[in-house]
Amino acid sequence: MTAPLASTAPHGGYGGDTAGLICGYLMQDGGHHARPLDSTEAVQWLDAHRLQGAAPDTAAPQDPAQPAAFVWLHFNLAHAQAVRWMQRHADLPYAFFEALKDGSYSTRIERDDDALMGVLNDAHFDFAFEPSDIATLWICVLPHLVITARAHPLRSVDALRTAVRQGHTPRSSVALLEQLMRTQAAGLVDIVRGVTQRIDGIEDELLAGRLNHKRARLGVLRRLLVRLQRLLAPEPAALFRLLAHPPHWMGAEDVQELRDSTEEFSVVLRDMQGLQERIKLLQEELAASVQEANSRSLFVLTVVTVLALPINILTGLLGMNVGGIPLAGSEHGFWVIVCILVVFTAVAGWLALRGTRDN
Repeated sequence: MTAPLASTAPHGGYGGDTAGLICGYLMQDGGHHARPLDSTEAVQWLDAHRLQGAAPDTAAPQDPAQPAAFVWLHFNLAHAQAVRWMQRHADLPYAFFEALKDGSYSTRIERDDDALMGVLNDAHFDFAFEPSDIATLWICVLPHLVITARAHPLRSVDALRTAVRQGHTPRSSVALLEQLMRTQAAGLVDIVRGVTQRIDGIEDELLAGRLNHKRARLGVLRRLLVRLQRLLAPEPAALFRLLAHPPHWMGAEDVQELRDSTEEFSVVLRDMQGLQERIKLLQEELAASVQEANSRSLFVLTVVTVLALPINILTGLLGMNVGGIPLAGSEHGFWVIVCILVVFTAVAGWLALRGTRDN
């Protein structure tokens, strides 16, 4: 039995309480009940669990068919007290705090003794299909505790928090990690669908001959997918390596569900790679269209220059203020010059357009 909690009211404010805790839940009864916690209640529960683990002879035997209760605590790293609270009360591995400090955002999930540590990347809560709308989530999983920490609001964590409040409670700490990964994969599916809709619109405008400066938008979408691919691609491989040698406390069912979620994640990554190829082909098509339009404009300019060349040469010669100008005393001199210009312009136009007719 764990020590009774002071209260069951959740703390207020999405930015976190005085310890930087955004939300906390006690998962009990095999995942059938989630109880909100604040930082004070979390300390009481963790202290009680620590004392219970230190006195196994007095603890009640655990039913293997009934998963043990665990706590999920989600912290705001922008809060000055968040890391200090975790160091003081959570008994997390030293490597987790090293990961927080080293500034490495490359996705990885690894084992440190009996703990699972991960660095995951996800879309911002207010994701707007910009490459900068990607942030990092740090996670540490123990049998009795799951710690997640972030500096910016993330879509997948917010969706997981909403699901827990609605009663979709994971039965174990590993099941929470698996549910988080499935939520992350669902968010990526939404991103892929949004990018696909934008690409479809650009493709329709291209086929209709309306470019409307869509080349820059295609570049933004491609940079977004490239960044997501670079940050998220190591995640399935890291999980498969972990599942090859899982901690002893991880059940076979949890291992299988994690493997299934990893396969779903891999499918989404392959879809993103296919979208990158599609964008690349569209960019090449747009570049070819722009080059063709520039070639036509240059050809028109060249034809106009060639047609104006006889006029410029002849008027330049006749405009010299010297004696001996031909037809200067003839009353039909102007029309003679006009006829000569028409003939020379027609010949120049025929020469300029002959090459295009041959092609």
